[in-house]
Amino acid sequence: MTEHSRAPAPGEWNATAYHEVSEPQFAWGLRVLDRVPLVGDERVLDAGCGSGRLTKELAARAPMGIVVACDLSANMARTAAETLDDSPACCVVRADLSRVPFRGAFDLIFSTATFHWIQDHARLFAELRGALRPRGRLEAQCGGGPNLAVLHARADAIAAGPQFRSQFAGWQEPWNFATPAETESRLRAAGFRAARCWLEHAPTTFPSADRYREFAQTVVLRPYLARVSDHALRTRYLEALVAAAADDDPPFTLDYWRLNISATTM
Repeated sequence: MTEHSRAPAPGEWNATAYHEVSEPQFAWGLRVLDRVPLVGDERVLDAGCGSGRLTKELAARAPMGIVVACDLSANMARTAAETLDDSPACCVVRADLSRVPFRGAFDLIFSTATFHWIQDHARLFAELRGALRPRGRLEAQCGGGPNLAVLHARADAIAAGPQFRSQFAGWQEPWNFATPAETESRLRAAGFRAARCWLEHAPTTFPSADRYREFAQTVVLRPYLARVSDHALRTRYLEALVAAAADDDPPFTLDYWRLNISATTM
């Protein structure tokens, strides 16, 4: 049985594929990083580092500091360690952001494309607040509001069909796309003294069905595909969604909405 014929593990990622296809996330992350004024000697946590591409950029902007890259996925943490092998001020830990293993350690927590995978944002922000030093800062971006609503409605409709219904028995959405108002309230309740959150529309169009398919199966459809145990059935499910995306305007477009988060402890 090949790697591609196996059902992906629900809590894991294909980190090698993600490293190759995650150009949209990387580009958004660079813009978030540009919001952060760094002196260069900060202690920084990259909360949800993925394959380490953005962590490497972050470390280059804090050459006299320490950057800790954290991810729950074993595959991502392993790939991040390889990506950061020539960045001596970086270390990689595998940890759950709902149970951050640091207290009062960081000047900055940076995160992109991660928080929407965590259901309990109240606990998340309390943990992140506890990991920051006085005058610490949280700068982040994740999916929010109506993020990918069109794709998810389409995926749910196909999943409810007779071919796939049994595969999705008990299905629960694994994401939390919060609003700016909800997020600001949770941040203040967690102990952040100042918080500003806003939505940014970021529709992303892929140049071909192949590029859309590769991205979708690695990133946005990963939880759905993990439910389908049979390889042939999983392929039919994916191809039904790719075919439907051809009718988007423009074709093969993902309706992304990014929730931006900027908060300080003082």
